[in-house]
Amino acid sequence: MIEINHVTKAFDDVTAVDDLSITIRDKSVFGLIGTNGAGKSTLIRMISGIYKCDFGNIQIENEDVFENEAVKQNIFLIPEEQYFMSNYTPLLLGKYYATQYPNFDMDRYLKLLDDFGLDKDKKIRSFSKGMKKQVQMLLGLSANTKYLICDETFDGLDPVMRFAVKSLIANDMVERGLTCIISSHNLRELEDVCDYIGLLHKGGILLSEELDNLKFNLHKVQCVLQEDDTLESIETTEGIKIIHKEARGRLLTLTLEGNEELVNKAFEEKNCVFYEIIPLTLEEIFISKTKEVGYDVKSINF
Repeated sequence: MIEINHVTKAFDDVTAVDDLSITIRDKSVFGLIGTNGAGKSTLIRMISGIYKCDFGNIQIENEDVFENEAVKQNIFLIPEEQYFMSNYTPLLLGKYYATQYPNFDMDRYLKLLDDFGLDKDKKIRSFSKGMKKQVQMLLGLSANTKYLICDETFDGLDPVMRFAVKSLIANDMVERGLTCIISSHNLRELEDVCDYIGLLHKGGILLSEELDNLKFNLHKVQCVLQEDDTLESIETTEGIKIIHKEARGRLLTLTLEGNEELVNKAFEEKNCVFYEIIPLTLEEIFISKTKEVGYDVKSINF
């Protein structure tokens, strides 16, 4: 288990992460999303033990991460920025990582390179961006660490390769209890693979919740009210909160927070001309939650 306890990190006069606390459960995929400059990459580097917390602490299995070699050997970071030693081939790179990670599985790594059609003896500098990303992922999975941390994992991968990587992650979760943290701006990709979501904004945490629970308590409703009817009864119903509403003629589109059963009952009692509850996507949840704290396109002057 990864426990992030009241962590703060600043660079000069810029506070990148501010008093942030999250618990990441074992054998799960935790999706880390956030607004631009929210502190995702800084947090990832602290979890990986690259940055030291200014305040608070990050513990993995009750041990501090920073300058703890034993803990770091159980963490593999795949950064957004790709860097490879200029003259290395995938084979040489695998041999190097095998000296850093005691459980590195060279046989699996070579098989995966072959399965993905990557030449183990070709200089990596000649690979495309997507091919380099594949090499990073295969190294991370072959290292056999308990924790795999991915910053913009799927960037540069085509749909077939994205599916293959997701399948490998899912298999390792089942077979050896892998815990994966994925940071991405591609919310559709995260929605397919994540168990839990953490939403960051301005260095703080807006929410950290199981994705299914989050969707269960947040809904989009489209409705047409009776003539001269209003939303007053919905707005005053205990347990329901209207986060956003939009009108196009008589068609209202609402984003509501509350138990689905309660929402259904409230609209049934209104005797609407029409109403329908539509599942929210992760992208719509992101937009709704960040609007609550003033992060909205309406605040931008075009």
